[in-house]
Amino acid sequence: MELATLERLNACRQARIAAVLVTDLGGGRASVVAEGDHIDGGLGEAVATAFRSGRSGVIEADGGRYFLNVHLPPADIVIIGAVHISQVLAQMAALAGFDVRIIDPRTAFATPERFAGIDLTADWPVDVLKDKPLDAYTALVAVTHDPKIDDFPIAEALRRSCFYVGALGSRKTHASRIERLKAEGFADETLARINGPIGLHIGAASPAEIAVAILAQIIEALRSRDVVSPKGDIR
Repeated sequence: MELATLERLNACRQARIAAVLVTDLGGGRASVVAEGDHIDGGLGEAVATAFRSGRSGVIEADGGRYFLNVHLPPADIVIIGAVHISQVLAQMAALAGFDVRIIDPRTAFATPERFAGIDLTADWPVDVLKDKPLDAYTALVAVTHDPKIDDFPIAEALRRSCFYVGALGSRKTHASRIERLKAEGFADETLARINGPIGLHIGAASPAEIAVAILAQIIEALRSRDVVSPKGDIR
């Protein structure tokens, strides 16, 4: 592998940008494709599929054979609110391979006893997210029902293009949330990215069922997100 190729791959990994090392098995040339790069034809489609699935392997496209070595940043879930739903969601998400963080300034809820083994911070999101910012491989789940706690991280998730943004609450509650965010300057198209009411519509009622609906919606968003644009060249 050429030094420039290795340097670009390492730069992507350090910046938490997904990348695929594409090796032409006919000629041996290797190129790095970062998520968002433009690629033509069948190779572009195959790389896009690899970004969504995270699976490496040999593919045939455009008359050639290539090995796609996929490097995805670990996807994480940031939960705003140490509530009953969060207790179940954190455990299930960890089993599904997600890194999980919970943030809640309410010390009566955010206790180590209720969230054993989970990365839990009893502080305001506006302060916590300065040191550990959100990014495109983060799912943001807001479940406190308190605008003073939820609104900032939701807005921050939209600004930083998190792959999933969800907020608990009724349709009336969500409509009020949308009006507050509009007042901050967010466009309708951006606000449409918020999943509210949160979770897949499976008739969930209990905290555990709601957690299942949320996690399923997060996985769906991760595996179906837009990745590589269909035109251009690899580098």
